[in-house]
Amino acid sequence: MTKLMTMKDAVARFVRDADLVVMEGFTHLIPFAAGHEIIRQRRRDLTLARLTPDLIYDQLIAAGCVRKMIFSWAGNPGVGPLHAFRRAVEQGRPHPLEIEEYTHFGMVLRFMAGASDLPFLPTRNYPGTDLTRVNPAFKKVRSPYSDEELWCVPALRPDVTIVHAQRADTDGNTQIWGLYGVQKEAAFASRRVIVSVEEVVEPSVIRSDPNRTLIPGVIVSAVVHEPFGAHPSFVQGAYDRDNDFYVKWDAISRDEATFKTYLDDWVYGLDDRAAYTGKMGARRGELQADRQMCAPVNYGF
Repeated sequence: MTKLMTMKDAVARFVRDADLVVMEGFTHLIPFAAGHEIIRQRRRDLTLARLTPDLIYDQLIAAGCVRKMIFSWAGNPGVGPLHAFRRAVEQGRPHPLEIEEYTHFGMVLRFMAGASDLPFLPTRNYPGTDLTRVNPAFKKVRSPYSDEELWCVPALRPDVTIVHAQRADTDGNTQIWGLYGVQKEAAFASRRVIVSVEEVVEPSVIRSDPNRTLIPGVIVSAVVHEPFGAHPSFVQGAYDRDNDFYVKWDAISRDEATFKTYLDDWVYGLDDRAAYTGKMGARRGELQADRQMCAPVNYGF
């Protein structure tokens, strides 16, 4: 049975109030279209987790969707802070925001533990840091092999993970190339998985190049065909990062009234991602990626 559906239907079925939601992508392949649909459907009391929360989490916070954030770094990469995030933490606007902070590697270990169905994973990552003082989730364990004490982090098991990718088939077998984050680990740790893609292809295309398959269809709940679904981030082989947008975001997010206007114009005022890309006008064409094809490989034996 096909798992193909619209983003509206995928979010309605698989993202619920008070869920722990992960929207992964490390600069590359950030699922902005899914975030906008969550805002449009006015989900509330979400816990968001991600290694590097950036603009889409800022937008979800400003829209009143978020109760808590679990993360390792937050900001507008190369530009400055996330102003809605700061207002929520420092001033409680539009709602107070609870935060739980780790290092990048600590978050990776949390996803790895969840994906492996383990309660925790140990690390040497934390001696000398204040994170263990301010975050009670860190615990110490004694190694049964070396008799040394190690810090450990608990498994992270999201209710739903949302990933954007270059292509998938209708069964959810999903292929990614270019810069990886922890999409695979987050997906395997999650109860439900939504995959949005630039292109839906036949299973024969997936089988012809199996090493690109990062997420198998057996763990995928929904597949959404969503071209330009990661803008303003980039998709290797499809479109470039919209650096101008990231720079402009600083001014948009500093002022609450300007922020509200952005949400009204670009999220609430649009039915779906197709309307968003239509509103982009010529900018969409300006961001189209050049063709740099890799050499073919021989899978024969």
